[in-house]
Amino acid sequence: MKKKSPLARLALLAFLGMALTGAGLGEAVASRIKDIVRVEGVRKNMLVGYGLVVGLNGSGDRLRNIPFTEQSLTSMLKRMGVNVRDEELKTKNVAAVMVTAELPPFSRQGALIDVSVSTLGDATSLAGGALLVTPLMGADGNVYAVAQGPVAISGYSADGDAQSVTKGIPTRARITNGAIVERELPEQLDQLEIVRLNLRNPDFTTAIRIADTVNRRFGAPLADPLDLNNVEIRVPANYRGQVARFIYDIEGLDVRPDAVAKVVIDEKSGTIVIGADVHISKVAITHGNLTVRVTETPQVSQPSPFAEVGETAVVPRTDIEIEEGKKGFEVVGGTTTLESLVSGLNRLGMSPGDVISILQAIKASGALQAEIEVI
Repeated sequence: MKKKSPLARLALLAFLGMALTGAGLGEAVASRIKDIVRVEGVRKNMLVGYGLVVGLNGSGDRLRNIPFTEQSLTSMLKRMGVNVRDEELKTKNVAAVMVTAELPPFSRQGALIDVSVSTLGDATSLAGGALLVTPLMGADGNVYAVAQGPVAISGYSADGDAQSVTKGIPTRARITNGAIVERELPEQLDQLEIVRLNLRNPDFTTAIRIADTVNRRFGAPLADPLDLNNVEIRVPANYRGQVARFIYDIEGLDVRPDAVAKVVIDEKSGTIVIGADVHISKVAITHGNLTVRVTETPQVSQPSPFAEVGETAVVPRTDIEIEEGKKGFEVVGGTTTLESLVSGLNRLGMSPGDVISILQAIKASGALQAEIEVI
């Protein structure tokens, strides 16, 4: 009979929950406002472009298989004054790639940003290649940066007649500071009269606590919680034109965030995460263990000695054993939260798969005062 593994991970979660709070389960640790919110409008912008990587050592696209690489190479050479439209190109040193980058907020013209390069065709490696000038466009179709430079990969590949070795992903590369910002976004932070904060984990209680903390800090009703996701703060008159300093003074304030009690289950890996505020009413649990063991022991059947007719044959033989473990009811829950649940399930000696079934059954009975999220 297969032995059940104890819930060591759940016990560790309970220990961490008590160690972090310092005052018992259910009491959250205060966090800086900058760690639990985002300032509306202060965000990155995605850029994308199509280009060519040249200088590869025979590991580029095969032009007969990848027509867009051949068309791009022909067009590029034509712009350089070389006409090869009616010629059959056989180079293997060129690869068509997609170039992506993130434009940081408030980036100025001439700033440098990193870019990522990924192959589109059947190139096997970008090692030793260099990206040609590639315009990077935003979602509005405007060019905001231009990328170019030698690529650097973190993997490698080596091929032989009978074996090949590949480590990492040699068809993806990165160019540090590989793009120059050519267009600035129209952002005017110092002219703002209202700063809006977006909560990373939306919650009404947390939004109200943030507003109350800001109002106490400045001694005026500047902040209003609009909903569970947004807090609106009016910029005081003495901070006009200095909105960055105003945000700095807000970000350092401590707030104790709140959250809905939740149990997160990953059935693929058997991982279970239980929040510190999860309450469980007193319930009785029984979990029977049923094991079916099937054993195949084939036998060889041979004819009798000196028999005139007969042949050797393999005869199947199957043994089936059924074992059912008997367990009584175990009472868990009642007065405490996570500690009661963990200790009760540990006493049952359940595996993560069994615990998932038990938690779902407890939730269905109405005894688990928390959300269950399966990922």
